[in-house]
Amino acid sequence: MIFLAAYNIQLRCVSVLSLLVLTVSLAVTPGASAQVDIFEFDTDEQQQRFRRLSNEFRCPMCQNTNLTGSTGGVAEDLRREIHRMIMEGMTNPEIEQFMFERYGDFIFYRPRLRANTILLWFGPPIFLLIGGFIAFGVWRRARTINPANVALNENQQARLKDLLGNKQ
Repeated sequence: MIFLAAYNIQLRCVSVLSLLVLTVSLAVTPGASAQVDIFEFDTDEQQQRFRRLSNEFRCPMCQNTNLTGSTGGVAEDLRREIHRMIMEGMTNPEIEQFMFERYGDFIFYRPRLRANTILLWFGPPIFLLIGGFIAFGVWRRARTINPANVALNENQQARLKDLLGNKQ
């Protein structure tokens, strides 16, 4: 009976201690939310353009994150630059051209179709077709193998028996 009471007290202490550790760790851990930029726009159309453009451009520092989702300093500067250009009345193609001249095709998640990016656009389907042709050829050749051609002749069978006999 005394043992059970001591066990219950110990269990309560562990529970309270666990809750305390969890509360402290959550309070100390920095928030997992992304950095929020506050930009003022004159119209909703400008705000929608800003969101679309910052979603279409890749962060040069993060490399696999768009400008909206990146917390890097470069992304922050680029978001500020996009905001400035929108407020100055530049069109989306002008902003895209500015970014292209500054960062090249890398800045776009969907690079433009040009001579430099032909392999990027059409490479995966081409390699898939080549792989399919190779797999079909291997399958066709494997299907036509004659079991009689695979059989060992007498000399090979004797050699195999010698090798297996030495192992046993």
